[in-house]
Amino acid sequence: MTGPSPATGAFAPLRQTTFAVIWAATILGNTGSFMRDVASSWLVTDLAAGPAAVSLIQAAGTLPIFLLAIPAGVLSDILDRRRFLIAVQVLLAAVSGTLVLLSSLGLMTVTSLVALTFVGGIGAALMAPAWQAIVPELMPAKDLKGAVALNSLGINIARSIGPAAGGLLLSAAGAAVTYGADVLSYVFVIAALLWWKRPEKAEDALSENFGGAFRAGLRYARASRELHVVLLRAAIFFAFSSAVWALLPLVARNLLGGDAGFYGLLLGAVGLGAIGGALLLPHLRTLLDADGLMLAASLAAAAVMATLALSPPRWLAMPVLLLLGIAWIVALTTLNGAAQSILPNWVRGRALAVYLTVFNGAMALGSLGWGAVAEATGVPAALLAGGAGLAVVAFVLHRVKLPVGEADLVPSNHWPEPLTADAVPHDRGPVLILIEYRVERAQRAEFLRALHGLSAERRRDGAYGWGITEDAADPEKLVEWFMVESWAEHLRQHHRVSRADADVQQAMRALHTGPEAPVVRHFLAITPARN
Repeated sequence: MTGPSPATGAFAPLRQTTFAVIWAATILGNTGSFMRDVASSWLVTDLAAGPAAVSLIQAAGTLPIFLLAIPAGVLSDILDRRRFLIAVQVLLAAVSGTLVLLSSLGLMTVTSLVALTFVGGIGAALMAPAWQAIVPELMPAKDLKGAVALNSLGINIARSIGPAAGGLLLSAAGAAVTYGADVLSYVFVIAALLWWKRPEKAEDALSENFGGAFRAGLRYARASRELHVVLLRAAIFFAFSSAVWALLPLVARNLLGGDAGFYGLLLGAVGLGAIGGALLLPHLRTLLDADGLMLAASLAAAAVMATLALSPPRWLAMPVLLLLGIAWIVALTTLNGAAQSILPNWVRGRALAVYLTVFNGAMALGSLGWGAVAEATGVPAALLAGGAGLAVVAFVLHRVKLPVGEADLVPSNHWPEPLTADAVPHDRGPVLILIEYRVERAQRAEFLRALHGLSAERRRDGAYGWGITEDAADPEKLVEWFMVESWAEHLRQHHRVSRADADVQQAMRALHTGPEAPVVRHFLAITPARN
């Protein structure tokens, strides 16, 4: 009996050659990164064995992503993503090259290790939104969720190989050689990105600058209730589950009595479990919805933490970490897929950056918090507290349902170009848009419900103020108003309205009873004349 073809099922996205090449190169790059992380995590236990110092390495790697992911997301939306990623890979190679030099000369200290880990985290922060945002460029929409799952699978293939290889290489040849292997891995990633011939974007008069794009991304995130749900679920899950990642080096060394090679094998078991979980995920989705998957993953991770707290035999630790890998990939893919499915392309990098900010902020702050708890109460007590907390919040948040993400987010382009007497400078603003409707009293309540639903879409697409008013002399005349910061931003708003939003607008306007279509007027702020 033969297995499924790589071109079918979970591996369908690999039919796209460019995606397959970049995916394979990313696995090599991530393998090197995991080798570097194992070396750093173990090396700090030699330099300073306290839980606070060990958890500081975890925090140093994730805190920059919390701080910089949103600006990085803006850059990924306004710059050439291919060139941007190449520059970041060069930065990360320089960081690992410095680690090679310090290790080979015997000059490594906790301070330098934490500082370089932080700089590496900066590179990861700049890179992460762009990596995720290029996926829709490489494949049709029908394969997007499969590509997201394959990306997670690729990370965990690297997670299964990298830590084990890193631990063995660290034991056999030392930290300098392990860091050197990471430097070599970046060569493959840079080569793949140079090979990718990304189509040049045509000059666009409405291209966003950094400040405007940053504000637009925050407005979208603030107005999207669906994104809020994903962020809440992610923040809680990662804050509690970070306990096992922050304390795992001490579990391996102190509770289980292992060496660097054993620690690498434990991380390899997590990655191997994640590979199995990714392959099982299509079947699991036929049994459970997204919320059921998150509940199961949370309870499994909680059980793992409780088991590790009891100092199990080494042979039992391996299957326990396999279970952690399955739970981790299920949760990560479910949350990431939910975020990807609700985002339009124009803001994808920025909104994913908000998600990554929450993810890594929860991991960084959680790591510091659980390190402090372990310092005060011991590693077993901290793991038990983390597992118990995760189990409780899993049942509470099961009532907060993740978005399904089935809306058609392709731009509808159904808004006509605004009429103007003269050409309007793109930087002129703010702009006030008035839309006049006529609605019969009997239809008023239904109309207002639909219009208030539309207000979130207005804010997501660029408005910073919105309201509805009625004519005091004619209550059947209603005027919707919203503000946009500039004429260019309003023109962008025309191109951001999705087909799903167009359907809502069509249903709402069916309640308009005027003889003509609703009247739209645009008002521009007048700058006072200077003497």
